[in-house]
Amino acid sequence: MQYSFASRTAAMLASPVRHIRENARKHSFISLAEELPAQELFPVKLLEEAAHDVFGSGPDALQYGEPEGYFPLRAWLAGEWEQRKGVRVPPGQILLTTGSQQAIDLIVRLMVDERDPVLVENPTSPGCLQVLSMQGAQVVPVESDGEGVIPDKLEALMIRYRPKLFFATPTFTNPTGSLWSAARRQEILDLCRRHEVLVVEDDSYGELHFKTKHETHDKSPHAQSRKFAEAYPSLFALDHAGQGGQVLYIGSFNKTVAPALRTGWAAGPAPLIEGMYALKQLADVQSSTMNQRLLFQLLTNSRFQWHEHLAMLNKEYSTRLQLLLELLKRPFWKDVTYHIPSGGMYVWVKLPAGLDSALLLKAALPKGVAFMPGALCAVGDEGASHIRLNFSHPGREQLLMGMNLIGETIGEFTARS
Repeated sequence: MQYSFASRTAAMLASPVRHIRENARKHSFISLAEELPAQELFPVKLLEEAAHDVFGSGPDALQYGEPEGYFPLRAWLAGEWEQRKGVRVPPGQILLTTGSQQAIDLIVRLMVDERDPVLVENPTSPGCLQVLSMQGAQVVPVESDGEGVIPDKLEALMIRYRPKLFFATPTFTNPTGSLWSAARRQEILDLCRRHEVLVVEDDSYGELHFKTKHETHDKSPHAQSRKFAEAYPSLFALDHAGQGGQVLYIGSFNKTVAPALRTGWAAGPAPLIEGMYALKQLADVQSSTMNQRLLFQLLTNSRFQWHEHLAMLNKEYSTRLQLLLELLKRPFWKDVTYHIPSGGMYVWVKLPAGLDSALLLKAALPKGVAFMPGALCAVGDEGASHIRLNFSHPGREQLLMGMNLIGETIGEFTARS
């Protein structure tokens, strides 16, 4: 039988991501493409204990729960934000989702009609671009500089397109790892308020920061994390935790605890959360209450120190980033350019002139290595000359081998040209 798929699915079905994931299952394949944390850093033993406690609490753990999400976990999030970031948001304005990707999907389905213009940082998250494409949105890219999105460029696009939404990642943008300055954050928020454009702030990587300009005499993980939040406040915090009605905040435990728990969240103005809640009941009724209870049990275990866990991740990822940067100094990589991120999980690399990332990937796959081609992270032609490299998931030996294989492939292309 011939199946007639919706026209919007064509790009998704033809995406090289499917081939990357199929290859990544092979034992000897090295992927620097995927959005994966380091699995050897998962708190496995404590999660085992948490699972034992959850199942030991009785069959209620396996029953349907609150569609908004497990209340104690939402209350924990509210308390954590207030204590560490000075942000007050009631648990009723938090919706637990199946990862941050579902939160993006819900707000897009709630707000965006076909051909509605939506502003995005360029480049931006491949997952965000896929959701917008599937909804039929008109995706409008916004330029950035070293401080963040450029205000004049953003305002000009707001005047021209009158968009409903602006997707932003001020803290360690996927894929560039860029960090907006505090001044730029306030300037952009003021612009969005003036033009009545809702900001969807994705902060999925915000806890993964390696080096900052601020100093504090208190070197404890909690104090360092708090000082970072003060130096680079989220747009959500600047909007008084959504009370200004201008920002919907999206976060996730997938990058900091374990992706299999599939627990993300959205926080913001009550009308948005209520609308997303209604759509979520149509999508999957609720996210896994069992996973949420397991996560809450872990976070409240006296032997699991959340801030020390984040500090451990940041120390290890900083080491892996430094290794990747050293490998980028090798001869095959001499003609590339890149920005050194101070957080996140990626390095965004501009290839030598004339080299196309999609063609490079096609040549690299048979060698047993993959990266994310830039075209999947960008609107327009800019991404064709870039690749995204993940440094959080590969171990040292995999990173060494993977970078050598990609560099070898680049060398073959440049030698021919």
